[in-house]
Amino acid sequence: MTAPDTRIPSDDQLADLLPFWTDICPANRDELARHARVRRFAAGDMVQGCGYGCTGVIFLRSGSLRAFMMSDQGKEITLFRVEAGECCVLAASCVLPQITFDLALSAERDSELIAIDPACFGRLAEREVHIEAFTYRQALERFSDCMWVMQQVLFMSFDRRLAVFLLDELARTGSPTLAITHDQIARHLGSAREVVTRMLRYFASEGLIALSRGRIEVVDRAGLRALV
Repeated sequence: MTAPDTRIPSDDQLADLLPFWTDICPANRDELARHARVRRFAAGDMVQGCGYGCTGVIFLRSGSLRAFMMSDQGKEITLFRVEAGECCVLAASCVLPQITFDLALSAERDSELIAIDPACFGRLAEREVHIEAFTYRQALERFSDCMWVMQQVLFMSFDRRLAVFLLDELARTGSPTLAITHDQIARHLGSAREVVTRMLRYFASEGLIALSRGRIEVVDRAGLRALV
């Protein structure tokens, strides 16, 4: 894992990322800044969860983080991604004690973030209505993402789930060629690699995609949408 960067962020960096920064009183801004740190993670690093502890309330400056859950048997399922400029409060369970599940974060790309000590953030949320409102709004948005994943798992066939995933990746990357392995897709979808491989080969036989080592090229986007 990349060595942690413990720089204290500047007020300008905090103002750029924290939408409530200018709404809170100067004393609370100072306290928040004292408990914030800049952290850097390389692609593939664990950020928190799965035995890596709590990094804090995360505001992502650059890169991309994957939020996922892992079963006791080691099976993973992606719940949502945190992109540059976004926040993740669900992973800091001590801020929201009602959240009892263990959410893990890993870096999908080299990432830089500002992590705020969750105990400090929780104290300030009790004092500042703007922080409290932001926290619960963020939690609701991420909870909606989690419910969408649950809906797919419970009510969609696997071919539809896979088509949704590929279309989402196209929209996220902006490229018709996805640099992703069958094993990575299986982890995202909480499935077995063999199931993913079998369905991808079916999609290829139908002319929807073309497969090569570590890459998937979508050749019939409309056909994938028809499945969904």
